[in-house]
Amino acid sequence: MTLFIITFFIQNCKSDKKRTPDKEVTQKNTDAVIPKFTEKDVLVNKPDSIETPRGMVWIPGGKLKQGAVDQDKMAMEHEKPAIDVVVDGFFMDITEVTNAQFEEFIKETGYVTTAERAIDWEELKKQVPEGTEKPHDSVLQPGALTFKKAKSSVPNLYDFSQWWDWTIGADWRHPNGPNSNIDGMDNYPVVQVSYEDALAYCEWAGRRLPTEAEWELAARGGNEGTTFFWGDDSAKLPKMANTWEGEFPVTNTKEDGYERRAPVKSYPPNEYGLYDMAGNVWEWTSDWYNANYYKDVKATGAVLKNPTGAVEPFTPNNPYAQEKIIKGGSFLCSASYCASYRVSAKMGSSIDSSLEHTGFRTVATVELLNK
Repeated sequence: MTLFIITFFIQNCKSDKKRTPDKEVTQKNTDAVIPKFTEKDVLVNKPDSIETPRGMVWIPGGKLKQGAVDQDKMAMEHEKPAIDVVVDGFFMDITEVTNAQFEEFIKETGYVTTAERAIDWEELKKQVPEGTEKPHDSVLQPGALTFKKAKSSVPNLYDFSQWWDWTIGADWRHPNGPNSNIDGMDNYPVVQVSYEDALAYCEWAGRRLPTEAEWELAARGGNEGTTFFWGDDSAKLPKMANTWEGEFPVTNTKEDGYERRAPVKSYPPNEYGLYDMAGNVWEWTSDWYNANYYKDVKATGAVLKNPTGAVEPFTPNNPYAQEKIIKGGSFLCSASYCASYRVSAKMGSSIDSSLEHTGFRTVATVELLNK
């Protein structure tokens, strides 16, 4: 049994069919004081005094129904009910951070990513049930999670260990394992990047990660009330995003042109000029994953301004998890499984996890640029 299975590092496109946690493990309040929106004004347009940073685009501020739209039959329970939020305008990267951009950061700082570091079992065991047996030292080596195809049909798609391997030697330079590399892939999204790694890049670049609300506002591109950023027609998917076509996780027909990651800008952008806001690789946000967050906010009747999400994480089938929300889906998302290329789709990912289908993009606010 791999380290991945033992520690539940990540759940790719995980199902909402979750076990009820033990009675003594209960969800804590999402927020004692909900920050209500009381101001009349919201920053919509880019101030004339601020220049658009290179590689970014201005996302106009406005009001948003965050969460699942009514006609989305594939929406999961943690996407419901939709909540009302107001978000100030901000700048966002046009694409995911690329290998070339991340390499520049590494060269200038000497930073060592999570996947390249020795594993600290004392820290790791805090995220698993008490009494979990320590894996053999041969497994506790630097590495990350890589995808493997199944040889035959998988009747139980809830068992994600059937297509994920803990691979020693996998990291951002070797995303599919030690024998892989990123030669000639400068314009591909960097992957095998943990939440901590993404934050380190942001600090170097003078940026930050988007909140879930900011990410959804940007992804919609002004196209409100639709399931996908381009509308509600799922038949357009192969031309609009890099996802899984065929029987998951056995056969990918590559109708969209790629089996795994695609170079950035391989598919049409949304109306704001943002690429890959559906498919290709998942993207980190700054919000804690809390399965009950939308329900808790909806119960208050509040309209939130610039919400930053739940104050603490809560994953019902793993109450020990410390997970942040990832958005956008990836090349592994299929209609038969999770369809996470929908705008409202989200998953929780452990903050120390590195996977070959997860990357990030950054944002910059007016306040951040004026510092």
